[in-house]
Amino acid sequence: MSSDVAVQVLSARQRCDVELLLNGAFAPLRGFMDQASWESVLTQMRLPDGSLWPIPITLELSDHLAQSLEAGATLRLDREDGTPLARLRVSECYRPDRRREALLVYGSDDRRHPGVAQILDLPPWNVAGTVEPWEEGALRRAAAVEFPPEYRYPEEIRELATGRPLLAFQTRNPLHRAHIAITQAALAELGEEARLLLHPAIGPTKPGDVDAAARMRAYRAVLPHYPAQRVLLSPLPLAMRMAGPREALWHALIRRNHGATHFVVGRAHADPGHPEQGSWYPPFAAQELLEEHRSDLGIVPVLLPEYAYSAKRRAYVPRAEANGERLAELSGTELRRRLAANEEIPEWFSPPEVIRILRQAYRGADRRGLVVWFTGLSASGKSTLAGMLARRLESHDSRAVTLLDGDVVRRFLSKGLGFSREDRDENIHRIGFVASLIARHGGIALVAAISPYRHARAEARRLVEEAGGLFVEVHVATPLAVCAQRDPKGLYARAQRGEIAAFTGVSDPYEEPETPELRLDTSQAKDVDALDALWYYLQTAGVLQTRS
Repeated sequence: MSSDVAVQVLSARQRCDVELLLNGAFAPLRGFMDQASWESVLTQMRLPDGSLWPIPITLELSDHLAQSLEAGATLRLDREDGTPLARLRVSECYRPDRRREALLVYGSDDRRHPGVAQILDLPPWNVAGTVEPWEEGALRRAAAVEFPPEYRYPEEIRELATGRPLLAFQTRNPLHRAHIAITQAALAELGEEARLLLHPAIGPTKPGDVDAAARMRAYRAVLPHYPAQRVLLSPLPLAMRMAGPREALWHALIRRNHGATHFVVGRAHADPGHPEQGSWYPPFAAQELLEEHRSDLGIVPVLLPEYAYSAKRRAYVPRAEANGERLAELSGTELRRRLAANEEIPEWFSPPEVIRILRQAYRGADRRGLVVWFTGLSASGKSTLAGMLARRLESHDSRAVTLLDGDVVRRFLSKGLGFSREDRDENIHRIGFVASLIARHGGIALVAAISPYRHARAEARRLVEEAGGLFVEVHVATPLAVCAQRDPKGLYARAQRGEIAAFTGVSDPYEEPETPELRLDTSQAKDVDALDALWYYLQTAGVLQTRS
């Protein structure tokens, strides 16, 4: 193996994309999209050859790595542990317009949409090229370690489904009784020979979703509700984009590549939910888009109506067939509230075995891991606020509190790193990784680090949220002039004399957060007042176990 081959360590989303490119689930794609394909997908939902394809499949790179690559070069794609997984034959690198991509794919550039926020925070470059396994057997060895034992490759599912109707059902949530009723009804309509493919996405989904391991336990628990010979559970390592109608179309094409003949499409498919309006996309927009492209799909969309529970019939029924009956339902928000409060959940909503699994897995906001990330200029007051918050938390919250101060991290975890953009990014990545581990195990991490670049902070947020933690970004927005006047370590004076290169705020940029959870200016408030404002925010957000 050549020592000068460039290496990209794959994120969780990129890892899923590589898996599905290599196993044929993303056919006809054989690699990451070039600029012409990216543009065609954005504007026409088709590849340049005319094939229907609604979602860009791209591999993002930093400035430094992208500028080191030339056409024809090999880029090694590594798993998180450094094991080589695949190689990419570089055809080109290009700088996409991320905001335009968000507007065309998601119909919005509002950061409250999780898919939009992810797009806008990606590194600036895309690299294109075909992808192939690094060595024979690399893909299956990695899959055996990373994915549940039920995982099957597309060709395996196609072989099992040969000659019979196969109904695919996509979900990112646990299955409740409404889902069971819907799939049972759809299966019955296809006849006795039909089989059901439960094909849940187990890659990154939406922050706050139940983790994949718990969902897999819940999926296994509902299998007895189906005839044993007519159901197949196979998790799909798909990283959802939460792109609503476009994503529904994409999901159908992926299931076609697995040999499915029919695909269930719900009323709000891949809609992440709007914080104010309830949904991002119009009701049934996903179904309408699939109907529009039915002739090109190669799979039959099964457009199911909305179901609700009839106490009179003791069954789930389509709302349109209720005939004035009183129907019951339980929203996802209400389910989460009841789980957090350990309140009763009616058996008509979900099987008891599923509820038991969810109660074991679900932690309310005040029991989940929490990361409070203080970002701002040197001498802005980050460390002071973080230390004061740590003392107050230790008196009011039962979770273990860890303070990750930027200067201390530099001496231990990031010793040897300099202050180039790449080294700064690596420093923040290391801090984010440690914070995500603390959050994964239900602790609280308080990070006080300048963290000057938006994309690095966004990556830290992603790591924490994928670990099931809550991420609160606090911009300590003390003005540069005040920070320079304070200058407790004499760093600003040295930087202004030219003794320190690339000093944030003087000779290197600080990219202010666009939408932090909280913005504090310690030049306008006493430290204790700033702490009180932060404490009030955390209390009202429901993330504290306050005992006062």
